Amino acid sequence: MADIKVMSAGAVEPMIRLLGPAFEKATGHKLDLNFGTAGALRGRLEAGEGADLVILPAAVVAALEKAGLCAAGSALDLGRTVTGVCVKEGAAAPDISTPAAFKAALLKACGVSFSDPQAGGSSGTYFAGLLQKLGIADAIGKKAVLGKRGYEVAQAVVDGRAELGTTFISEILTVKGVRVIGPLPGELYHANTYTAAFPAKSTQREAAMVLLRVLTNPATRGRWSQAGLEPAFPAG
Repeated sequence: MADIKVMSAGAVEPMIRLLGPAFEKATGHKLDLNFGTAGALRGRLEAGEGADLVILPAAVVAALEKAGLCAAGSALDLGRTVTGVCVKEGAAAPDISTPAAFKAALLKACGVSFSDPQAGGSSGTYFAGLLQKLGIADAIGKKAVLGKRGYEVAQAVVDGRAELGTTFISEILTVKGVRVIGPLPGELYHANTYTAAFPAKSTQREAAMVLLRVLTNPATRGRWSQAGLEPAFPAG
């Protein structure tokens, strides 16, 4: 029996925690789970840290493969999630049906929560750029409530520290007390595909491959959808 080290972005964390125990029970292996932002995990891999399976945004995996840090040809798309907007359960939902309406809602909100772009999260990096594009980065910056991870963004809304939150829907759904009111509208729409790959330093590739088969079992597609992730693997 072995420890299987997994490094994964937070957007896919719900599915790994849901399906991981079945893998452990069936194989006797233990999962060493490491969750974090895509940027932080990429930095750890580039610094020489080893792992047996990584699950990161497709663009990050492609860069790691190009650098020789992930095995060539091992990448497999798992699921796709979109950036959504949330409010506290029971609170009135502002109009976010158009980019202009969403901009107005952001400006009106008492506080806006999103992932700290300095922490390396994909959603936060995108949203920070979006605020610049909309010309409201300074205004929102004055009332921003930053979280290192997506679930912290949603928790800030539950706690009342922010009126609106925005992060990947799969991360919002892990927090009780908030509700998703929609994806980013129109041309602001943002989706990310998460891809698995075997790091070049993997010492347990066969076991990691078994884990990957558990995660991509066609019977789990409904659970991926319920978790806010559109499965990218075949239905069988």
